[in-house]
Amino acid sequence: MATFLYKLGRLAFRRRHFVALIWVALLTLAGVGAASAPPAGSTSFSIPGTEAQKAFDLLEQRYPGMSADGATARVVFKAPNGEKMTDKANKATVRKTVKELQSGSEVASVADPYAGHAVSKDGTIAYASVKYKVSGMELEDSAKDALKDAGQDARDAGLTVEIGGDALTATPETGSSEVIGIAIAAVVLVITFGSLLAAGFPLLTAIIGVGIGVSTIAALANALDLGSTTSTLASMIGLAVGIDYALFIVSRYRAELAEGRGREEAAGRAVGTAGSAVVFAGLTVVIALVGLSVVNIPMLTKMGVAAAGTVAVAVLIALTLIPALLGYAGRRIKPAGEKSKLLGGGRTPKKPGRPNMGTRWASFVVRRPVAVLLLGVIGLGAAAIPAASLELGLPDDGSQPVSTTQRRAYDLLSEGFGPGFNGPLMVVVDAKDSDHPKAAFTKVGDEIKGLKDVVTVTPATPNKAGDTATITVVPDSKPSSATTEDLVHAIRDKGAGITSATDAKVLVTGSTAMNIDVSQKLNDALLPYLALVVGLAFLLLIVVFRSILVPLKAALGFLLSVMAALGAVVAVFQWGWLSGLMNAEETGPVMSMMPIFMVGVVFGLAMDYEVFLVTRMREAYVHGEKPQQAVVTGFKHGARVVTAAAVIMIAVFSGFIGSSESMVKMIGFGLAVAVFFDAFIVRMAIVPAVLALLGKRAWWLPRWLDRALPNVDVEGDGLRTDADRRDPDEEKELVRA
Repeated sequence: MATFLYKLGRLAFRRRHFVALIWVALLTLAGVGAASAPPAGSTSFSIPGTEAQKAFDLLEQRYPGMSADGATARVVFKAPNGEKMTDKANKATVRKTVKELQSGSEVASVADPYAGHAVSKDGTIAYASVKYKVSGMELEDSAKDALKDAGQDARDAGLTVEIGGDALTATPETGSSEVIGIAIAAVVLVITFGSLLAAGFPLLTAIIGVGIGVSTIAALANALDLGSTTSTLASMIGLAVGIDYALFIVSRYRAELAEGRGREEAAGRAVGTAGSAVVFAGLTVVIALVGLSVVNIPMLTKMGVAAAGTVAVAVLIALTLIPALLGYAGRRIKPAGEKSKLLGGGRTPKKPGRPNMGTRWASFVVRRPVAVLLLGVIGLGAAAIPAASLELGLPDDGSQPVSTTQRRAYDLLSEGFGPGFNGPLMVVVDAKDSDHPKAAFTKVGDEIKGLKDVVTVTPATPNKAGDTATITVVPDSKPSSATTEDLVHAIRDKGAGITSATDAKVLVTGSTAMNIDVSQKLNDALLPYLALVVGLAFLLLIVVFRSILVPLKAALGFLLSVMAALGAVVAVFQWGWLSGLMNAEETGPVMSMMPIFMVGVVFGLAMDYEVFLVTRMREAYVHGEKPQQAVVTGFKHGARVVTAAAVIMIAVFSGFIGSSESMVKMIGFGLAVAVFFDAFIVRMAIVPAVLALLGKRAWWLPRWLDRALPNVDVEGDGLRTDADRRDPDEEKELVRA
């Protein structure tokens, strides 16, 4: 591996014009494809195997044209103080609005509030239900604009008009904080390298990689049914790893220059050593992201595969474009320890020969391994305590900021009709195999009326064939509450008895039931997913480190950091600690996708630091240093770079906290906190403490396994042989270059 990458790095350095042309061509091709591709349509949200999805599929068959998964909207009206919605003038205004809503080509139906008894008991609030033929993501912008404008006449007449529902689904905005994150990354790179040019390379290559990845996603979005969140995730992860991978190689290049090697030779060795770590670190991220497919949620699978593709591009750019750019830079890239004149280069160091911060820290940890280990484990354990109270769910309009019309409509409906009105349950009764369908419909309705937490049960509405009916159930609690979840399970339990008595099948669906099913599916998939990802990465790390205990320690450390990060997410987004700082106006259940998504992404990113830091330790150990000294040497060369990489990742992920999309906001915060815990507590404290305690045992591997495993030579041991055999005249030519 190291020898192949060494040759690739030297080739890219020599043929830099050709390499740069290839990447510019790929970026241009992806950009043209994105610009010429048809606009992205809907991201069809289907959850195969769940009861809620089966009910939706059944409704599509038995109620042709019903558009069971079509977008819905509720236009909510509130009368001015002292007036009623039943007043003659207000009635006329509302009916005029309903007529305007019916004119849209994508509108399937609009329910008149007065014909459908959609007026609150006190007469102050009413709503019109709008049903569309397509889903919220497929809805044309003109239809959304018409929905927003329809209530303007009513507003002019003095009524309060707010609009809720998934018809107003919008593309998330990340805000200016993402730019701030990139700016912080630039500052960190300048401080790390002491050179504006060297700092610019990781940023430039990361932006090129993300540009290719996101443009490719945009070009294929319509054909592959990719949503807006897919590109947001790809840019988030692609930007972070792209900067980090380039940082690793540029840093190693400068270290090789400091040892007196020629520039082409230094580029080859940087790609052969740090590049090997980049390849395996990238592989762990790709495994983690592609592994999301085991959950069997199509949307999550597409997000993972798209982000994995962007990571793969970042790896290829780091291995080829970075050495090419180093060739262009020539002598303007200084050896490690030297700064450019603009940033104070050429000055005499205040304390020559003083060990760097990484060396001093590692020496301290090696002297006090037990104290550092206990402090790190106890600290992460304390941070993980809130995770024991984790409640999962999916966001609804109640989690929107109070400044949005969706949230205000949600609050008005809760005020007028009760909190459960925002999440009605749809019960589908399939009586095709029943001898008495009507009796089955009646029995289902009567059974549900006898359950707790039920406010309203509408009469059954059969289809034309009379073999299927729908019943709407309004709970007494809000959609995201545990009480509503218990009601869904209670209805399903009753359905099992009804099926045995009447041969009619009872299915519960609707957005609330779908959210509950998604959460359950994700919970069930978490352990198999964790076993798959950690297991594959564990095997990969055995090959890299040729050790059993080092990969095991890496996996256990990851579990500590991810649990602590989940605890932080619960504390902020569920308990409300510092929620104002995060602009999380409404606390509630944590996004149901968050745990499994965090496990996948954080594991991949955590292994970046593990691979880069520990390979330097193993490199020193293999080349003859004692285990404790190898730990110090690894930190001497790698701590500064890993610290910079972690700060950059934290800055990039934190930039997404400013997103208007609650899912993106929560993911950005969770990943930023997880990187902080994993990089600065696990990898920089717990890892050296454990390795110091284990000593030589850390690098133990059974002989039979050592013979069976392929030798990937991440330490670059083969490069020494190649260098020794090289013609001295060739070495002189390399130095001149």
